[in-house]
Amino acid sequence: MNKEAIADLIEAKHSELIHWLQQQPEESWTEGPKGKWTQGQQTLHLLQSIKPLNNALSMPKFLLRYKFGKANRPVRDYNAIVKRYQERLEDAKGKTFKGSENMKVPQLEDKNYILNRLQTESKKLQYKTKKISDKNLDTVILPHPLMGKMPVREIIMWTAHHVEHHIETLKSRY
Repeated sequence: MNKEAIADLIEAKHSELIHWLQQQPEESWTEGPKGKWTQGQQTLHLLQSIKPLNNALSMPKFLLRYKFGKANRPVRDYNAIVKRYQERLEDAKGKTFKGSENMKVPQLEDKNYILNRLQTESKKLQYKTKKISDKNLDTVILPHPLMGKMPVREIIMWTAHHVEHHIETLKSRY
């Protein structure tokens, strides 16, 4: 996928999520199916996963190469990333990763703030995706807690799919 298509996908998935959440009954933000995350927790999780990516993309690329190395394989396409993520999720068998363990339930009065922050972080990611060079997208790698080290292009595509994954989960539970 080229940069513009990835940025458009990020926009589309986040817009769909935010629009859907704004249409939901207020109690769904703080109350969910027994043993499952609420809508608020799902949204907070997505915010917590996009912020470190934006922070990393704000760093000089030579520092990222120094810290994490550089890609030693071709970039996978969107469908291959989705397939790999599904395999890894099945292998993890519901394990929650650091940062999302013991997720607090955001209060209803925090909903607009969290949605605004998520939208802002999405816009930042779209901007950074369009501005980064294709070479850096394909050679700079970042660590992912479930997927391992991934080229930046892949981790941004994964971010779009991650939002889609949570939209599907939310729609199936609510």
